[in-house]
Amino acid sequence: MNAASRALRQFDLVATGLRTKVLQGGPNDRAMEAVVFVHGNPGSSEDWRDLMTRLAPHMRVVAIDMVGFGRADKPMQYPYSVPACATFLGEALRELGVINAHLVLHDFGGPWGLAWAAMNPLAVRSITLLNTGVLKGYRWHTMARIWRTPWLGELQMALTNRRGFHWVSQMGCPRGLPKDFLDRMFDDLDAGTKNAVLKLYRATDDGDEMASTFVRMTAPLADLPCCVVWGSADPYLPVRFAHQQQETFPKAEVHLLPQSGHFPFADDPEGVAAAVVPFLRRVVTPAID
Repeated sequence: MNAASRALRQFDLVATGLRTKVLQGGPNDRAMEAVVFVHGNPGSSEDWRDLMTRLAPHMRVVAIDMVGFGRADKPMQYPYSVPACATFLGEALRELGVINAHLVLHDFGGPWGLAWAAMNPLAVRSITLLNTGVLKGYRWHTMARIWRTPWLGELQMALTNRRGFHWVSQMGCPRGLPKDFLDRMFDDLDAGTKNAVLKLYRATDDGDEMASTFVRMTAPLADLPCCVVWGSADPYLPVRFAHQQQETFPKAEVHLLPQSGHFPFADDPEGVAAAVVPFLRRVVTPAID
């Protein structure tokens, strides 16, 4: 496999009238089967660069900045609900020519990606969940409750500085998070992303209600191959939810990373790769030039 097959290419794409950034790699840019990476809050497509680079010699890989995040457009009046973001994701995949998707989801990428999958069950070939999924019995963490509260959420966002962002993001990360990863996320956390985060959390159902909805919606996906990777020290989505995913996806294989937190791809990229790369190489049809 040549170096070009391993390199990731960056370009812009317009979906639902909104411009976003795409990272893509693999031997065949036109392959209809692709691994689709969906970041969470407050991430971007750049979250996946390391893992995508490892997979690119073997298969088409794509990641987009979801609307409101990273380098995507961030319209202030956009609803930023789970259905709206799932629609944006689906339109982006249509523009990219992806017919068969292997979803790799993290954080709020879980609800976004699973909502799209539930609406397009015949298009989904496998699901990989990193500290996300169908969360039965979930209760909003402290920061989420702040964001969901009018005025208090706006005040917290206004007072957030780089040092405070680094401190909060490092919670539950025994290994620590790379400074360049934290700086990139903070640099992307402009007024548009802050607005998107507040609207997203306020437009999303409470934990039990959302879980009940996703249990019904994802029933057609139950037999899909599934890989669950969980940073066990995650203070936001506790590790008890990792094995719980097997109630929704009975074929799920579960990998726990004891020294990892909410961002396992950043604080333990080798551990994530050891679980995800062999799984995807088993389930994805190898791409050819």
